[in-house]
Amino acid sequence: MPYNFDRTPNRRTPGVLNKWTYYPEDVLPMWVADMDFPAPKPILDELRSAVHQGVLGYELASNTLLETVVARMDRLYRWKVKPESVVPVTGIVSGFNVAARAFGSPLTPAPSPRGRGERRTGYLVQPPVYNEFHEVKNNVSIPQIEAPFIEHVRGSLLRYEIDWDLFKKRVRHASMFLLCSPHNPLGIVFARRDLLRMAEICIENKVLIISDEIHSELLLGDTKFTPLAKLSPEIAKNTITLIAPSKTFNVPGLFCGFAIIPDKELRDRYIQVVQHLRLHVASLGLRAARVAFSGQCDGWLQELRSYLTDNRDFLVEYVTKNMPGVRITVPKATYLAWLDFTQLNLEGSPYEFFLKKAKVALSDGKIFGGNGEGCVRLNFGTSRKVLKQGLDRMNKALHSLVT
Repeated sequence: MPYNFDRTPNRRTPGVLNKWTYYPEDVLPMWVADMDFPAPKPILDELRSAVHQGVLGYELASNTLLETVVARMDRLYRWKVKPESVVPVTGIVSGFNVAARAFGSPLTPAPSPRGRGERRTGYLVQPPVYNEFHEVKNNVSIPQIEAPFIEHVRGSLLRYEIDWDLFKKRVRHASMFLLCSPHNPLGIVFARRDLLRMAEICIENKVLIISDEIHSELLLGDTKFTPLAKLSPEIAKNTITLIAPSKTFNVPGLFCGFAIIPDKELRDRYIQVVQHLRLHVASLGLRAARVAFSGQCDGWLQELRSYLTDNRDFLVEYVTKNMPGVRITVPKATYLAWLDFTQLNLEGSPYEFFLKKAKVALSDGKIFGGNGEGCVRLNFGTSRKVLKQGLDRMNKALHSLVT
């Protein structure tokens, strides 16, 4: 069945604060990572049914839901997971913050898991990376350790790769590695050999891996994805995988995700912190997740991927043809692009420049790490019309600098 992603609803609802109402009405929002498309009909039907019943009471994750999650991992990746390994969480951000409290916080008296030796409290990240990764150090009071990517430039195109020497050096000081796979904001889908190498280095140094795989189903073109924990039983034993339907099926406001933790010792400690913090998943989030992962929405998802791929290609072509001096990634996944304006003499940061001169709200690159200065993240999960309108505004603002 065809879906019309060129039509998007009006989200400027009075009294509601969202990406479309956060800034003044003349500003186009291309920042926060949710899409402008309605969620798939089967999910909306399930939510309408719950509301029609009238009782929005407490609900817990059912065995049916856990088995649905397990079945999806098997269907998509041939990854065999047991239902008892799946822990519902209120989202990916709370998911990795729970992990940091459980295994990295100096406030927790428990010994390091599985005799990891002297307790190290730092966590490793690869900037520029999802801004919420940078908040863990404040939320849990543990040091952040960085192993930035190496940047490669070819004409107007940006490509990033792992700095292996730096990664191996810095990981020795960490107790955890927060992996963003696929990567936000760079759109990297790591090759199997790179996943293996990162995992082997972490295991060798007794570093626990927390793999944020929330964008794993938002693949562009013919890109394929492999969950890190699927690569071997040893890696699975050393990994907590975080997934959710929220980005893929555009239901992030329902706050429902899952931590897949095959190792019982890690899982028990993780659940203890979840319970301690009283992180109860909302009933509507649980219902939406069951439908999303059941396969009922896969036709919608297939067409969404095609539309987002075309949006990406349109965006990259527009920037390379019309914005000299601007560099851009070609993401393999997500609906997020990374644009580098460091070669231009902009007034203030690119975020400030485009908000003021173009009335386009983007995500300021500096929130993704120090090496994000001079860059922005652009959300192309919208209609082609809105995407072009935003790019035309940005292009006009840039050309005003030379006229």
